[in-house]
Amino acid sequence: MGKSKDVLRMLVPSVTVFFSSGCIMVLELAASRLVAKDLGSSLYTWTAILGIVLTGISAGNYLGGRIADRHHARRALSVLFGLASAACVSIIVVDNVVGGWLWRLSWPMHVFVHVLLVFLVPSALLGTIVPVTAKMALDRGLPTGRTIGDLHAWGAAGAIVGVLLAGFYLIPAFGSVTILWGLGAAMLAVGILYWLSCWVLYVWAMIFGALLMMGMAPADWAQQAGTTAFLREPTDPNVVYESDTPYSHVAVRRVSLRPDKRVFMQDGLARNEVVMGDPTNLQYFYARIFAGLTHGLSRGRQDLSLMVIGSGGYAFPQYLKATWPNSRVEAVEVDSGVTEAAMAAFGLDTNTSIEIINLDPRIYVDRLLLSQEPAIRYDFIYEDAFDDYSSPFELVTQEFNEKIARLLADDGAYLINVIDTYDNGRFLGAVVSTVRETFPHVYVVTREISLPSLRDTFVVVAAKRPIDPAAMLNEYNPHLKFWLLSESDMTFLQEQAEHALLTDDHAPVEHLLAPVVRQGGTEILARRTFDNAAALQSSRQYEQSIELYRQAMTLNPSLALDAYYRIGLIHMAENRSEEAVAAFQDAVKAQRDVLGKRTAVAPIHMTWGILLDKMKKPKEAKEQFAKAAEWFRIELDENPGSVVAWVWFGDMQARLGDFKQASDAFEKAVALEPSNPSHYDMLARSLDRQARYGEAIDVVRRHIKLMQNQGKREEAGQLQQYVELLEYQKAKQTR
Repeated sequence: MGKSKDVLRMLVPSVTVFFSSGCIMVLELAASRLVAKDLGSSLYTWTAILGIVLTGISAGNYLGGRIADRHHARRALSVLFGLASAACVSIIVVDNVVGGWLWRLSWPMHVFVHVLLVFLVPSALLGTIVPVTAKMALDRGLPTGRTIGDLHAWGAAGAIVGVLLAGFYLIPAFGSVTILWGLGAAMLAVGILYWLSCWVLYVWAMIFGALLMMGMAPADWAQQAGTTAFLREPTDPNVVYESDTPYSHVAVRRVSLRPDKRVFMQDGLARNEVVMGDPTNLQYFYARIFAGLTHGLSRGRQDLSLMVIGSGGYAFPQYLKATWPNSRVEAVEVDSGVTEAAMAAFGLDTNTSIEIINLDPRIYVDRLLLSQEPAIRYDFIYEDAFDDYSSPFELVTQEFNEKIARLLADDGAYLINVIDTYDNGRFLGAVVSTVRETFPHVYVVTREISLPSLRDTFVVVAAKRPIDPAAMLNEYNPHLKFWLLSESDMTFLQEQAEHALLTDDHAPVEHLLAPVVRQGGTEILARRTFDNAAALQSSRQYEQSIELYRQAMTLNPSLALDAYYRIGLIHMAENRSEEAVAAFQDAVKAQRDVLGKRTAVAPIHMTWGILLDKMKKPKEAKEQFAKAAEWFRIELDENPGSVVAWVWFGDMQARLGDFKQASDAFEKAVALEPSNPSHYDMLARSLDRQARYGEAIDVVRRHIKLMQNQGKREEAGQLQQYVELLEYQKAKQTR
């Protein structure tokens, strides 16, 4: 009977410790996913999270012991659970606030301070629970040793359940923010149970309910109030999909409407970009390298066997299936949430014929090799599993490369997308050294760059026979500016990595990537500074805006083109024409000296030409219009579905007096966007200038019909007058 009483007397303390320990682990995992949107999931992030949570728990244990000696245990627990409930809400608020405070710190310090402010207080408060609960149990006269041991065991069990529950169910099912609100409510309920007569907790319960409405309710007033109180992130109307998956926070963001271009984000990092409805229009440089080498090596075959490791939002697998529809295309994507996001908002057909394998790539490759069936021999295997901050080490080891070689056809190729800087080159050099242990012919391709200190994508190409990547890429796209590293370049990279070989036993990928992560932090700071400058420009705070644009390009010279262009637009708005011309000159120089974004210079030449035209310098203006038209033509060769590019190209041709080219361009714009009235107007007027009155009349009548369908009767009537003028001109022409 005595043992039964001991069990009953231990029940409440044991459940309390079980619950609080589980809450710590659920909170840690959920909040870590919350900060990943701003900080990523790098080694820096997890080191800071684990270190600060342990620090908080230690500090909480220390304070909890002293609280237990000075205060009534049950009432102390009630207050501590109430405070922990408030701390759950504070996690959301602090995470939304501090992101804008820390951008002048170095990236490792930025991550550390952000995590410190978000995690330390909640961890410390939950850390106070165990010693206070232990004191409550001991006050009941239970044996000291067994009581402490039992509480530690229940605490460990709670932590285990919390980890499993959060990782396998809660986060994928509800998302991190919902979980934090749920934890806050649960802790508040426990606090009230411990002290039913504490009126302060009931007041907090009412406040908590109001904050919950502001933070989670779908009503417009709640969204506005929640954003003002930092209970929600500001709504981004361009985000068309967002979800927490078991592996990452994924989002799809629209970056342009004409065409509908979207970027796929994982933990705040852009992974790929697509033009909706046009899977063959590759946007990322490394994907174009993949495509060019596939075209060159496949020699017109249509029955290829292709494996893509890491889907990158399925942009490249969709390209492969659209280009080689009779081929077998496998996409090995460990995160099924990425697949769901791609189907919901990134153009992947729900009935796609791509074979999707939601499995760890290493496990899938092992299963293929262990299969009793004849091993599949792949013509191409593409690895797109790496991002700026994390690279799965098991996919770059010598052992994995040897398995890939067994799956690869003798005339096939293994292509790996790697993020690094040329100056650092430690990770890239280690990958090259390791791949060379397995494949006799290894090449590295990157974009044409002149600032090797900046992060970029490098494509490592491994083959069992010699190939000529440069010839294949030039044939695929003569406008593609790339750099095929020489043997001396690759030797430099291997020396940077100290000829390290990556093996299953030793692959210090995070250590090799540490300088790249730091550089990435600087680039994030530069982008945030640039965005702040753009906001100031929109509010016409021009001097402050220019200062921030200059700071942004100092931090990241690859932003110089956009920054100088924006500065030029500011000077135009202020009627400071000469300063604007100087800024446009600097932008073009930046494009020539720094960037691989070669077609981005077209709008600069166009705007520069318009400014020169206003300055009564027609000869110089036409020179800029001609350059703009040349760059728009290059862009249209690569992106023929860009309505904006067709319109601007037509405008440039019209300004140059080539109305035939202009009308052809405007006709393309009408075909791509038939509901836009301005396209019809530009097309009709360019035909008018060529005395092609019959065609112009037909276009204007289509324009009138469009206006009538849109209910714009007055505009349709005005257009009818234009038709009458054109008919008069046509009749006059035939006399």
